Amino acid sequence: MSGNIQLLSDTLAAAKAENRAALIAYLPAGFPTVDGGIEAVKAVFDGGADIVEVGLPHSDPVLDGPVIQSADDIALRGGVKIADVMRTVREAHEATGKPVLVMTYWNPIDRYGIERFTTELAEAGGAGCILPDLPVEESVEWREHAEKNGLATVFVVAPSSRDERLAKITAAGSGFVYAASLMGVTGTRTSVGLEAQELVRRTRATTELPVCVGLGVSNAEQAAEVAGFSDGVIVGSAFVKRMLEAPDAAAGVAAVRALAGELAEGVRKR
Repeated sequence: MSGNIQLLSDTLAAAKAENRAALIAYLPAGFPTVDGGIEAVKAVFDGGADIVEVGLPHSDPVLDGPVIQSADDIALRGGVKIADVMRTVREAHEATGKPVLVMTYWNPIDRYGIERFTTELAEAGGAGCILPDLPVEESVEWREHAEKNGLATVFVVAPSSRDERLAKITAAGSGFVYAASLMGVTGTRTSVGLEAQELVRRTRATTELPVCVGLGVSNAEQAAEVAGFSDGVIVGSAFVKRMLEAPDAAAGVAAVRALAGELAEGVRKR
């Protein structure tokens, strides 16, 4: 069975045709439970997200700030496994027909096996993988298996990336480019800043792939700002924070659905 890279590309193209950015949400699998996490992903789609990244919880998430680290810790203490991540992808995609990616650090894939991981992700209906710590130079085997299985390989670029490096990264990637809006870890911020806009401009000069911006967006106003210069707005910590602060699981699901609705309005006000 082939994965859903085409669905991902079509979804981003459809948003562009509507003269707006796509809304991309992030939620970790297994948080607050595996079943609860699946319901949360369905809820953000229901609220207006175009694409969802399902995080594979990791004990040392170097890109993630304290909010996502807290959620990862809850998921890991609950015993979440890669099989649960695949189940989350499968059930969310089957329920909505929308593209679902996995965001993961490299070590779990390396231990699980590249062929096994890509095959299972494609069978689950996954659209691809975001790999923030896999160097392009060491990605050939992964990319071969991902391409064979119809999966996107999304790399992360940062403001510190030089133009030559940007070109190398974007040439190897597929689906879209994840532009980290600033140096540092994930988390909500009061402003996203001009660094992100400059990074998008520099990245677009190297590729025809959509460029989507993450790290820092937490409300509709910021979503509208980033949507003005990017192809997609990626929001993670704000969703996780709503769930962490909710008094119970049902309230958490309602909270992320509502936030998705607010952000979906934001990306349409570019």
